[in-house]
This record gives sequence, C-alpha cells and structure tokens, in this order.
Amino acid sequence: MADTEHYVRDDVRGFLDMLEQMGGKGVEEVGADEGRAQMRAMSAVAEAEPRAMAVQKDLTCPGPAGPVPIRFYDVKAERGPSPCVIFIHGGGFVIGDLDVYNALCTEISHHLDLPVVSVDYRLAPENAFPAAPDDCEAVARWVASSPDELERDITGLIITGDSAGGNLTIVTTNQLMRDPAAVPVIVQAPIYPVASDVSKHKSFSLFADGFLLTGAAMAWFTDQYKGDANDPRHTPMVGDCSNTPPTVLCTAGLDPLRDSGREYAAHLVQLGTEVVFLEFPGMIHGFTTLRKAIPSGQTDLEAFLDAVKLMVERYR
Repeated sequence: MADTEHYVRDDVRGFLDMLEQMGGKGVEEVGADEGRAQMRAMSAVAEAEPRAMAVQKDLTCPGPAGPVPIRFYDVKAERGPSPCVIFIHGGGFVIGDLDVYNALCTEISHHLDLPVVSVDYRLAPENAFPAAPDDCEAVARWVASSPDELERDITGLIITGDSAGGNLTIVTTNQLMRDPAAVPVIVQAPIYPVASDVSKHKSFSLFADGFLLTGAAMAWFTDQYKGDANDPRHTPMVGDCSNTPPTVLCTAGLDPLRDSGREYAAHLVQLGTEVVFLEFPGMIHGFTTLRKAIPSGQTDLEAFLDAVKLMVERYR
C-alpha cells in the first residue's frame, strides 16, 4: 500500500525546496511586525493574480472597539437579492491582512458569483482574544442588515475563512446560530481550521517541521492570541455544535492542523449536520494563497468552491 501519509506533490515539493534554499527565520523568531511583512512578501511572489471585479472598495463597519476595516467585492456591478460571503483571513490571529487575501477573495466572488466582504479584524498581540471574534461577529451582523454602504439586499450569509480564519468562521457561525442576525447563516465553509487542541493530534507531530506551517509557529501564535482554551469562542469543539448549519470543510494532507479539521467534520456528522468534507492529499497549509507557486492548489480551491456553491444552491 502506498504511503499516502507522506505523499508530496511535485509542485509542493518544488515550493518547499525553494523555501529551504532561501533559509529565513520563522515568525516565532522575528516577531509580529516582521512576520506580517514576510507574509505580504510571500503573497506578492507566490499568490495568483486577482480576478477582475466590477466592484471593489474599502469600507468600515461599526465595531465594538471602533470601526472595523472591510473590503467589499462583487463580480457584478449590480445584482438582485442574494446571499453574501463573509471572508475571515488566516495568519494565526497575528499576521495577514486584506491585501494578502485580496486575490483569494476575488476568486471566491468570481467562482460563486456572489458578493464578498473581507474582514480586517484586530490582530494579536496588540489586541488579544476576544478582539478578533468580537470584530468578526460585528461585521457579520452588520452585513446581515443589508447596510446602505453595500448597495445590496442580503438574504443570507456564507461564512468562510482559512486557518485562524477557519476557527473564526466556526466561532462566528456558532454565535449567529445562538443569537441570530437579521438573516441566517446558510452555509459555513472553514478552510483547514483550528477547531480543537491541535497539539494533541498525530498530524501536529508528523508535519511540525518542513511543511511551511511549523509547530513552533503554532505555539507562538497561540501564546500571542492569549485565548482561553476552555472558551468555545476560542476552541469551538469544547462548546455545543449541535445547531451548526450545512458545512463545507477542507483540509490539507500535509498540514499540522489536518486532524483538527478531520475531528471537527466527524463531530458535525455525528451530530447530524450536513457536511461536505474534502481533504487534498500531498498539499500543505496555506495553499489557497500560494496558487502561483503551487498551481495544483487552484484545482483544489475550485473543488472546494464548487462544493460551497452546491450547498448554497440547496439552501439559499
């Protein structure tokens, strides 16, 4: 039987070899400011070009500690009543921004033919937990109210995001299921999320070094975020997930976070939630914003978005 556990695609291997040759220090060594600059630099060389949008504008939304910056996208200049996608970026709650995730958000709007709102939530360590979930929930509630600034009649929410943003996707969805917004969450779609204590999983030890996201970086991110592991707004699986809407979830086969996504998807299935679970073998964490460097990631992203589109069409 082939060793699928350690199968690495050719384009992934080429990218990882390039990173190894470049050397460089991990985010846990350089700190938040330099880590943010590194992520922007990586995006500039490794991410695909953005899709053309009819509407793309930076706005702000009222938040619990002041205005929250957001970016609004629509592949169409005008549209009738429709759902809206809320996108929550990754980066360990410490790095990542609207620009790093710009191309991905245009891809989502293009592929789903829906408006997208990208959330620039407050980052740790300057703003520790629960600043990020507070901001994301505020934006989701604001978008659900069809604010004049969007010039759209919003009928439902699709909440998605990657990594730390996958965690915030689940947390925000859970908050809106407990205390509904003006329109419902019709689908949640976390991308390689943190849903449980990742340090206890086999994948965390298997892929802790040499696969872009390291165990040392994860430990540092966790320390910067300063969340309470027993709070469901930090670790969703310690709370009640029984009221979760239809879910599309994907993991990467070589990701330290892989088993957390698997565990959460299985948990939802046991609770009776409709789930589409996709795992992309031979792929690393972060691939959705590395599609120029890892071209096969584009095919994986399209498969994930096809599943989201299918689920949205069932429930919109």
